[in-house]
Amino acid sequence: MSVDAQTVRRIAHLARIAVSDAEVPPLQDELNAILAFVEQLGTVDVSGVEPMTSVTPMAMKSREDAVTDGGYAREIVFNAPLTEDNYFLVPKVVE
Repeated sequence: MSVDAQTVRRIAHLARIAVSDAEVPPLQDELNAILAFVEQLGTVDVSGVEPMTSVTPMAMKSREDAVTDGGYAREIVFNAPLTEDNYFLVPKVVE
C-alpha cells in the first residue's frame, strides 16, 4: 500500500494540521515508510506465541468483592457547611 499526495493532504486536513505544498513529499515518504514497516510486521510468524498484557509475567492483584458503606461518612462531611445524617445539604435548584 502506498500513500499519494492527495491522501497526505486529506490526512492533514482530518488531523487539522496545516501542511504546505513543500511539506507534502517528505510526509508522503514518511507515511509510506511507516506502512511498509507495518506490512513487514505482518509477515512475522507468531503462531505459538501467546498474547500477553505485560513484558513481565504477573498475576492481577485482587481483593474480596464486598459491599460496604466505606466506614467514614462523618469524615467525608466534616468540613461541609450544612449536613444532616451524614448527607450534604444543598440549596434546592428544581421547583
